[in-house]
Amino acid sequence: MNIQFRWQPQSILLLTIIILLSACQPISSVKDKSENKVAQITNENTDYAIFAGGCFWCTESDFDKIPGVVSTISGYIGGTVANPTYEQVTTGATGHIEAVKVYFDSTKANFSDLTEAYWLTIDPLTPNQQFCDIGSQYRSAIFYRNSDQKKLAETSKKTLEASGRFTYPIVAEILPESEFYPAEEYHQDYYIKNPLRYMYYRKSCGRDKRLEELWGVKH
Repeated sequence: MNIQFRWQPQSILLLTIIILLSACQPISSVKDKSENKVAQITNENTDYAIFAGGCFWCTESDFDKIPGVVSTISGYIGGTVANPTYEQVTTGATGHIEAVKVYFDSTKANFSDLTEAYWLTIDPLTPNQQFCDIGSQYRSAIFYRNSDQKKLAETSKKTLEASGRFTYPIVAEILPESEFYPAEEYHQDYYIKNPLRYMYYRKSCGRDKRLEELWGVKH
């Protein structure tokens, strides 16, 4: 017997509401800010850099695809409150930015490589916003650890500005590194743990469509 299930309008509406509620929202109240993902990285060639590009689920996913990257941690940086929670950061009142700490093998990649790759993952023209996420906590930024990295980041930004690609100013910030607080465990590897919710969020947010408009590159 061939039985076909037909979705009723009420079922479709309920499913849509569930997905929307889960989009870029916490799915657990557990606050476990561990760095388990990098606990076993002992290679002396491992280094790290920190970038902010809007929702850290997407930034983490994008950097995980870059050659030389060995691990990524979603977290919060730049604020005035120690050990902030996701709920605190999303209000915009703590001054934190959603960011990703990118661990990489320095024999296969360097700070400049990651910076160049970073531009292609963000909208550098919109202040205090990335795609559908609005607020200072979603602004784009490159964080430097020393004068050399600051110079490299500034040179990269100036090169992009001088390229003539955009008629609007590049508003992505270049900031000194400050205390980085790993986000709750349920945010780590979100795109792997919750692939359907993640892809729905990314698509509905218009991230890849906007990136293609800006850079001509499909993600």
